[in-house]
Amino acid sequence: MNFNSHTDAVVGIAVGLVNALTEGEARGRPYALPTGEARAAAVGDVLATGDRRAPEVSEAEADALTEIAGRLRGVFEAVTRGDVDAAALAVNGLLAETDARPHLDRHDGEPWHLHFHGAGGTLAGNYAAGCATGLAVVLGSELHDRLGVCTAPHCDRVYVDTSRNGTRRFCSTACQNRVKTAAFRARGA
Repeated sequence: MNFNSHTDAVVGIAVGLVNALTEGEARGRPYALPTGEARAAAVGDVLATGDRRAPEVSEAEADALTEIAGRLRGVFEAVTRGDVDAAALAVNGLLAETDARPHLDRHDGEPWHLHFHGAGGTLAGNYAAGCATGLAVVLGSELHDRLGVCTAPHCDRVYVDTSRNGTRRFCSTACQNRVKTAAFRARGA
């Protein structure tokens, strides 16, 4: 997108949490939530994509983030429906609940950058605060329509459109190819 790398990272984490921790369909197949240690490992993988210093994740923390992921999914679904007001209300609810507090941080040789953590200092609360803040930055910009839910049949994974022209409709190249292949076959070629 056109924000700073930290905002892009936390929005990417939001996408990863929603896709890893919400049931539905993915790339043409039913998607069931991982459980127990597998869920904790899935959360750890998502957090590691956006933060080199990602902590170990316990099963309890993964369970707490699963609830947050469901709420984050609602933001993407609202934007996809064109209901930015509902998306903003959902994000504002998370910001209030987590008591997201901004502070500047500098680590790993990086320049100062903004972090948001919840008042309780829990892993789930801190990531919920960061994801909500990142989504708030997106929703409060002209790029709010860059959040979406895959339009491929039998897929409801979410994405952030980082393309230059803002025309992305699929969560992955695999879904885009499935749709193109089906259209090609439907034309009788």
